Amino acid sequence: MIELKEVTKKFGKKKALDNVTTKINKGKITGLLGPNGSGKSTMLKLITDLNKPSSGKILIDGEEIGIKSKSRISYLPEIDHFYPWMKISDAKKFVKTFYSDWQEERYQELLQFLELEESMKIDKISKGMRAKAKLLLSFSRKADIVLLDEPLSGIDIFTREKIIETIIKDYRAGEQSIIITTHEIKEVENVMDEALFLKNGKIALQGEIENLKEEKNLSLVDLMREVYGNGKQ
Repeated sequence: MIELKEVTKKFGKKKALDNVTTKINKGKITGLLGPNGSGKSTMLKLITDLNKPSSGKILIDGEEIGIKSKSRISYLPEIDHFYPWMKISDAKKFVKTFYSDWQEERYQELLQFLELEESMKIDKISKGMRAKAKLLLSFSRKADIVLLDEPLSGIDIFTREKIIETIIKDYRAGEQSIIITTHEIKEVENVMDEALFLKNGKIALQGEIENLKEEKNLSLVDLMREVYGNGKQ
């Protein structure tokens, strides 16, 4: 379980997260939802320990985040994070060097499933192919926690479908926790178990998706319209 206890993160005078206290359940696929600037990416970076809270604590299974917890997390940022000169095989060696949970058999299987080749150079392939390459490397680890920041952003519908298939392909329900931020709500609604809506750096709504939809008698997209109104954070 991931717990945030009175977590605030400031950038200058702006609060990206504002006194957030919440629990994200283990073994679920959780959608971290909200407009741009609502605090989604900031929350992921705090969980990975790439950024530090201005105040408050973050715990994973009761322990404050540190070297031990970081080794359990596979993080896919929205921006490209591999050197452009790298081939996919180079990026693989880079990840494999740092993480002992690398699964070569899983990597080879996903390489074929995603229609990628190790000889492909990062700066010579399309945005969709780069998105698949990042996913390949994230899911080739046997990580307990997988954080995906806008994995569907700006790519074609066919690539998005392939990425969603990859997310659920070997998902270990009850064991593995996946947190995904996305604007493509309709496409991921059916794979998510829970949702957490951020607004102005605070939690506006949280719960199991089916329960939330039943309580409000609304689709997930309509729930978002109700929470965010005119689209402001």
